[in-house]
This record gives sequence, structure tokens and C-alpha cells, in this order.
Amino acid sequence: MNWFTETLLVPSAVQGVIIISLICAFGLALGKFKVRGVSLGVTYVFFMGILAGALGIQVQAEMLNYAESFGLILFVYTLGLQVGPGFMSAFRQGGAQLNLLAVGVVVVGTLLALAVGWAGYLPLQDMLGVLCGATTNTPALGAAQQTLKQLGQPASDAALSCAVTYPLGMLGVIIALLLVKGWLSRHEKAGEEENADEAFIASFEVCNPAVFGHTLGELSGMNEQSFVVSRLWRNGKVMLPNSQTVRENGDRILVITQEKQLQQLTLYFGRRDNKNWNRKDVDWNSLDAKLISQRILITRPEINGKKLGSLQLRARYGVNVSRVQRSGIQLVATPGLLLRMGDRVTVVGEAQSLKSVAEELGNVVRRLEEPNMVTIFIGIVLGLLLGSIPLFIPGMSYPVRLGLAGGPIVMGLLIGAYGPRLHMVAYTTTSANLMLRSLGLSTYLACLGLDAGRDFLATVMQPAALGWIGFGLLFTLIPVILLSVVSVVFSKKSFATTAGMLCGAMANPIALGYVNDTLPGDKASVAYATVYPLCMFLRVIIAQLIVMFWLS
Repeated sequence: MNWFTETLLVPSAVQGVIIISLICAFGLALGKFKVRGVSLGVTYVFFMGILAGALGIQVQAEMLNYAESFGLILFVYTLGLQVGPGFMSAFRQGGAQLNLLAVGVVVVGTLLALAVGWAGYLPLQDMLGVLCGATTNTPALGAAQQTLKQLGQPASDAALSCAVTYPLGMLGVIIALLLVKGWLSRHEKAGEEENADEAFIASFEVCNPAVFGHTLGELSGMNEQSFVVSRLWRNGKVMLPNSQTVRENGDRILVITQEKQLQQLTLYFGRRDNKNWNRKDVDWNSLDAKLISQRILITRPEINGKKLGSLQLRARYGVNVSRVQRSGIQLVATPGLLLRMGDRVTVVGEAQSLKSVAEELGNVVRRLEEPNMVTIFIGIVLGLLLGSIPLFIPGMSYPVRLGLAGGPIVMGLLIGAYGPRLHMVAYTTTSANLMLRSLGLSTYLACLGLDAGRDFLATVMQPAALGWIGFGLLFTLIPVILLSVVSVVFSKKSFATTAGMLCGAMANPIALGYVNDTLPGDKASVAYATVYPLCMFLRVIIAQLIVMFWLS
């Protein structure tokens, strides 16, 4: 059995893979259990890593560093790739406000740390380490240590205090969210963050004399409204309208538009009826025996990145494309809409025409199940190159960088949002993306815990450690609780969006994993990706500025 013990205990590449895999397996298994309906989910992987490190289990330093770095890179890049399609829409609708709230988290935490330092409770090095640990920001710690060394100051104390407060910093965000969740849920307004670009279906009766005798194309061109007329009823018969269809008194039309435009369209057409066409149980094919509605999946790479209007589906096949489903959101099928792999387009027309459209767009599920690995690896390379670009700031003697986490998440967002414009196939199935994210996050947390657990017990037993832990909890809890109240109560953000924003502001993937496990939808992930790059950049710069101004 010597071979068995040597394989498990003697540091090597194989041993590293086995140990990391076991930590992930046991941690994820524990995450399935709930206490009073609450589970920390993937956080248990971090705890198992600390336990393994405390027990003396070691992994080759190079192996540990590689696995930790690659896990983090894989997680943040695939996260950016997943939320990228909805990122720009989210940014337009409140991204600036979200980033302002996230900057508030950074500022409050920094001011608290400076106040403690100025009061003499913590020396500079300890204060920096506690702040970086409480905000789980190792890039900021690295920047602070580099600046300390350049100024001839010791930097080991900063690393030590960071190691002690880091685990509680990870948990602190989760604890804060648990403390405020019940109270904030009672104060949040349901439905306040609906996507403004999402399609809304309504029917109108044409009774405005000003539009009699005018075509739909004239209305669309004159007012530049974003809407599609899917069906038209005239004299008890249904027909497919086009831009040349003349409106007559008494026509009933089915319109796909955005909710914000309903009032305007009601004034144009005359009267809106009260039927709810947005229910999920509407049987569209029962409206007429001749015309049917079908969702067609875009799976042909040649269609990726093309504008809907350029396909000329209405002119060639006599069909109407009413809406496009993307990442769980229904979009209005305007001619200028860029199509992506994985989009589901709702097409109305005759059966034979729909068959021809399906052949042109692909509609082969099997094609989407094939992973687009080229885009993933190229994106990671580009993200790392982006994170390595030196950014020179006036007054600072050396540059700052986005780093291993900031560069890949920014590149993931860019490729997810704009890849189709360059005909890059950025689509991955939800299950595939989730698996890659889980693999990356679990690996990262296992390595992080294993590294932190090595000296954890010895460090915690130091007299100063208790003070570090106390101040670290204050630096974590106070900004999160304060800004969560501001976000939900005053800025009218949902709890899911607020939680994601706070996780991004604190650079806390563990807390994000917990939020995603407990809250439905992608709001939290989108908010996380929206604020993460700016907050990461700010914390790196602030850590360096504190050292420079403190010692000047």
C-alpha cells in the first residue's frame, strides 16, 4: 500500500489533481445539505480546503498556483460570456447607478479602515491586510505590498493579517445578506426592474381617423417606433400584414412592442383592448387555422451576427417574425436586431413557409450542443493580455493592471455582447456554461482554502489576530448592510440585483455562488459583472494610494 500513501501524500502533479478534486467533491457534497432551509453551497469547498491545509496536506506550490489562477480565470471569463448579451442593456438601464452604489461600498469600507488606522488601533501594514482580507481582494494586497517594498517598508504583516481575515471576508458578505434579506424583501417593489427592451404583446382597434388609408410602413417610418404588427383581423378574417398594408376603420391588429410605447401606440391606432396576450398559456395556433406560429432556433453559424432585416424573410417567404427570445428575454423583432446563435425567433405564417424558414435558420438543436471551444480559449488569451496591459496614472511611479480576474471578465463581457458583430460564435448552452463556471469556481476555492489553511491555526492563535478579525468583520458588514439598504429602499433595486452588486463590489465569487444558489434568474450575475471591473480597479489603485500618502 506504499504506492497509495505516496500518491496521496507526496507532492506531485497527480497528487495535486487528486487532492484538489477530493476537496471539491467533499465540499460540493456538503453544499447539498441545508440547515433550516439555508445552505452555503459552494462555500463548503473553501472550508474543506482550509481543513485540508490545517491538517498538513500539501500540494506543489507551482501546481497550486496554476490551478488557483486557472480556476479563477475560467470562472470570471465564462461568467462574463454568459451575462454579456444582457450586459449593455442592463448598463443602459441602470448600470451607471449600480456602479455608483458599488463605489459607495468601496468608499465606506476604505474610510472605515482609514479611521481605524488614524485612531492608532492598527498600524499601516495590518490595516491594509485587514482591509484586503475583509474585501477578499488579493490583487489589492499585491499592489499594496509592492508599493511598501518600493518605499523600503516591510510587507509580511499585511499578508499575515489578510490571511486571517480573508475567510471571514468571504463569509461576511453572506452573513450580511442573510441579516438584511427578510427586511429588504418586504421593502422591495415587485417588477421594478423589468427589462425595458423586452417584448410586450398587445392588440389594438384601429379607430383613429388620422391613420385611415395610411400604410403600416408610413407609421413605422414617420415615428421610428420599435414595434412589429404580427396579425391583422379584418371582417372576421385574419391576415399577415406587411409594410404596404393599408389600415381601415375597425381593423384589429396584434402588435409586439415595448411596454413603454403602449400609450403612444394607443394614441396612434385609437383603442387598446384589455386581453392579456402575454400569458404563457396563450395558444397562438388557435387564432387561425391557416396561419401558425412557431419558434425556430438559430443554429447556422452563417446567420450569427446578421441583421434580421437583411434576411428578407417576409419578402421571400411571406412570414412575419414577431419576437426573438434571447437569454430568457423576449425582444422585439425589429429589422436592425442582430441575430445570434441560440436565438429563438417566433415566426408567423403558413406551414410550408415556416418549414423553409426553419431550414434557412438551422433549427437543429444538436448543433448548439457542440461546444464552441475556440471562442472560449481565444477569449481567455485575449482576457489575460488585456489584464496585463500597464495603465499609467499621473503621480504614480508604476502602472496598475486589471489582472487575472479583471481582464478575463471584461473580455468575456465584450465577446458575449459584441462577438456576433465580428461573426464570433460566443453561444454556449446554459448547462455547459454553468458547468464551466462551477468547475472554475470550485477549483479556485479549493486551492485558495488549501493555501490559507496551511498557517491558519497558528496565525489565528496570535494575540493580534482577534483584533484583526473584529475590524475585518466591521469592514465587511457595515458597507454591505448600509449600501444594501440604500440600493433597495432608496434606489428601488431588487434584492437579487442588490446582492449581485454587493458581491461584485466586494470581489466575492463565493457570495455570488451562494446568491445564485438561493435566488432564481441571472439578475445577480449581471449586476456582479456590471460593477466588478470598476471596483476591482478602484481597490487596486486605492491600496497603492493609501501607502503613498500615508508614508509621504
